[in-house]
Amino acid sequence: MKLSLSVFLVAGALVAGMAHAADPYRIAVIPKGTTHEYWKSVQAGAIKAEREFNAAGVGVKIIWKGPLKEDDREQQVQVVENFIGQRVDAIVISPLDRNALIAPVATAVSAKIPVIVIDSGLNSKLPTSTIATDNREGGHVAARTLAGLVGPKGRVIMLRYSAGSGSNEDREEGFVETMKNEFPGIKLVSTDQHAGVTRDTAYRTAQNLINRFGRELDGVFACNQPTTAGMLLALRDAGLAGKVKFVGFDAGAELVGALKAGEINALLVQDPFRMGYLGVKTAVAALRGEKIEAVVDTGVMVATRENLEQAAVQELLNPPLDRYLK
Repeated sequence: MKLSLSVFLVAGALVAGMAHAADPYRIAVIPKGTTHEYWKSVQAGAIKAEREFNAAGVGVKIIWKGPLKEDDREQQVQVVENFIGQRVDAIVISPLDRNALIAPVATAVSAKIPVIVIDSGLNSKLPTSTIATDNREGGHVAARTLAGLVGPKGRVIMLRYSAGSGSNEDREEGFVETMKNEFPGIKLVSTDQHAGVTRDTAYRTAQNLINRFGRELDGVFACNQPTTAGMLLALRDAGLAGKVKFVGFDAGAELVGALKAGEINALLVQDPFRMGYLGVKTAVAALRGEKIEAVVDTGVMVATRENLEQAAVQELLNPPLDRYLK
């Protein structure tokens, strides 16, 4: 009778262990915001990775949650803290402020929760990996693209995004750096105006800039999707769309339509779908003790009317959102 009970207990323990091993990895994916098209691409990429793991027999469940607006630092901090309290297995995050998220990420890491940073950097060495565009290089490319359109001399403005956003500050600094070092004949007449985090706030800031400098402008650079959309509206209102050379960053249906119409001359396009996909893939690799890269550059491409139909450009402009977000 004792032997039978021992066998029963051992068998029960094995079954319990197998059940525990079968529990899926719970991975929190935390974007900067949840309203812009950009973040839908990140989410779709994360879901693709989740489905691939599950199809291969590796249980993964992503939990998608972020602040509504991209300037709500407090809410993003709270989201991270809540996930730490829930003891998720890993966190994939795009920090909306490179400094404000240092402490909560440190708390997660101290709780043995690996953190993968995507899209925008953090002033910390604690994240396991950072997967993003090389945004400073993106700023360099934007400057060279605009200078090629404007010519050796001209007057240019840059519309900034929101203070503290690492990805945008890097590309803004890269743009100014390259313009000053490589194109001394081009005058930067305004580079210090922040647009805020929505198209509407960007539109108002862009209107003020166009009212002040518009008739004397040769080119403009806007550093992400909402700033590019806001600048586009302001140029249209002033009758300058298609007349002032315009380089924007990121894509979306409205911006691609403006590119086709000649209202925007070039868009620097990132790969947010790949960031979401690799973020989840890397999180699982970290949980399984696999070797991973500390920094992954997901690249940036210049889209123009001339190359718009190329397969590589179309792949970035039209990620398979319907397949993963239904």
